[in-house]
Order: sequence, then structure tokens, then C-alpha cells
Amino acid sequence: SAYHTLLLTSLRALDAHLHGESAIMPGVTVVTQSDAILADPSSYWISVINAGRHFSLDAVMGLNLGLGGGMKDAEGVGKVIGRLMLIGDVLAVNPGSVALDAAAVDAADGVGGLSLEDGGAAPRSVEGHLIAGFYSAKLSHPEIAGALPSPALVHDAAAPNLSLQPPREVEAERLDTDEYYLLDDPKVHGKSKMKKAFCEPGNVAFCPPIELLSYFGGLGDGRAVTVSRSAENGGDVTYTSRDGLVQDYRSGALHPGDLKSLTSGVMVGVLTGVSDALKSDGDAAKAAKALKAFQKKMAKQKKK
Repeated sequence: SAYHTLLLTSLRALDAHLHGESAIMPGVTVVTQSDAILADPSSYWISVINAGRHFSLDAVMGLNLGLGGGMKDAEGVGKVIGRLMLIGDVLAVNPGSVALDAAAVDAADGVGGLSLEDGGAAPRSVEGHLIAGFYSAKLSHPEIAGALPSPALVHDAAAPNLSLQPPREVEAERLDTDEYYLLDDPKVHGKSKMKKAFCEPGNVAFCPPIELLSYFGGLGDGRAVTVSRSAENGGDVTYTSRDGLVQDYRSGALHPGDLKSLTSGVMVGVLTGVSDALKSDGDAAKAAKALKAFQKKMAKQKKK
């Protein structure tokens, strides 16, 4: 509960920062699984039971797709119930789209995703095949489809890489506090982390400042950003596209220090806005305290 409160408050603050008057969150309705079930528990469990009757055990486990052979008994039971309940969740919420992770189908499945044609769609997960199959078989009648249209299945939705450091292969080399910005990093740590951020001259394949500037600074949406430089270093330069900035950074015309300086200011502004939103929201402030207390408790347990 505390986590979701912080998440939603942060998303609303970021939404307002990124989209202004065109903010998305005011039109978003958040429904938890428990609310969806409790709203009409009888219908929910009937949906789950109907899904169980419709599909064979092999289909729910993914065996008909060549998956699931590595499931152990206990794991298999939990996975089967979870997949049937997912269908009930989708029917209860009636969403326009469902996000599924094709890269993590299941450790026991032994593969990193599927790409099988199914009625014109290509669900790349067992869950995707089950949802598409149930809607196609049970809910395709025009009168039903009008009230419960089949949701779009989104696998591995694109998201920006917000890591400040390259992946560490050795766990002991991980620097958790420096790898990502935290919600309470507005000023001191916001600037400090950008100074430490990976920013290899000419390397545009992995450049955290460029990613952050593109996403949070609006460069990816065509908004202009200006790099402030002394006259002897070429003077101020304004970029109106990500491609232009990337080209200059690749060629060396844009120095890492100047890029970091610009991105640091942008990120401090973003983090300050999120931090202010969390502090001004009573529920979010309580949630933050609860999570910090939990974090301290877990840290003490690790030391024992």
C-alpha cells in the first residue's frame, strides 16, 4: 500500500512535469486487483472457473507451446492458478491493453519469449496466448465484444534506460546508491550522482545524461535545450533534436562536462518537483516514512 501510494504520487508529479496541460494521469483510473475482485467476487471467480474449464492443463502450463516442462509440482500449481486468475483480472478490469513481459515468460519455461501467430495477433507469452484464446473463443460474439472488447497485448513496452552506471556483472561491484536517482535526491545527491554518472566521451551507445535529457528535458519531444558554455569553448549552443545533440557528442563537439551540467539542472528540477509532491501529500508523506522504517529494519536484519 505504501509503495503504490508513493508510485502514484510520483507518476502524477512526473506526468505534470512532462506533459503540462496535456497530462495523462488525470484521465487514468487505478484499480487494484483486490478492488476488482471484491467489487463482484461471484462474477470474478466464475470467470476464473470458466477459464479453467475452457483450457486444458497443458495449455495453461504452456506445454502445447513447448514450454513449462521444467515446472515443479508446487510451482506448477501456483503458476496454473495465477494464469487463470489473470484472465479473471482482465475481465474484471476490462482494460484497453494488457502489459506482459515476454522476456521473462517463466524460468521453468526455458526460453526468453514466444513469437507464434494466433489469429492475426502474435502473443509472445503463455499469458498472452491464454488471454487472446479466451476472448476469441468465448467473447467474440458482436454483442459481447462490444461490452468486453479484446484488449491489446503489449509485450516488453519500450521504456527509457534511467540507469546512471553501466551494468555490473559482479554483484560486489554494484553501487546501488549511485546507479539510479532516488525520490529524495533533489539537490545534493542529484548533482553528486550526475557528476559520478557514466559519460564516456564519444560513446552514444550508453550515455545516461543523453537518455535523461531526452526523456525529462523534452529533447526527445522536440523541445529545445541550451548548453551554456564560455565563448572560448564555443559559446552557448541550442539543440532542437536528440539527433543533433548525439551527433555533436559523438564527434566531440559537445564535452561531457557541459552535457552533464545541463542534465544535472534538469534532473534536480524534476526530482525537486517529485519530492515536493510527496511532502505535500499527507498519504504519500506517511508512506515514505513507513518505507524508510521498513528499509532500516531490513538493513539491521542483514547485519545480524
